[in-house]
Amino acid sequence: MAHNVLGTELEVCCSDPVTGYYRNGKCDTDANDQGMHTVCALMTEDFLSYSREVGNDLSTPHPELDFPGLVAGDQWCLCMARWVQAHQAGRAPRIFLKATHASVLEFVSMEVLHEYAADVEG
Repeated sequence: MAHNVLGTELEVCCSDPVTGYYRNGKCDTDANDQGMHTVCALMTEDFLSYSREVGNDLSTPHPELDFPGLVAGDQWCLCMARWVQAHQAGRAPRIFLKATHASVLEFVSMEVLHEYAADVEG
């Protein structure tokens, strides 16, 4: 059983659209997930624009990859490094701590995660 950054069972991030490395709705990971799709984030227009600017267009659908394209308001398992990059640029989206994988704590402090929490009071 995978755990979240709060130390409890990892919750579903989103099932519509279905997200996660395993496409099971959870931001779970393993050694094969080189992108570490572990941060459950709430998409915003600003973040989607930023992601497109840095070369990762999350808005355009790619049916051949079973990817619907994201819009503001969607929740999605982001690559941990992309979220950190957006945080450093001042454009990171809010996150759901209950659905963000515990491994993120190896790279981001709980203090920073709480600043962006959409589901838990700081």
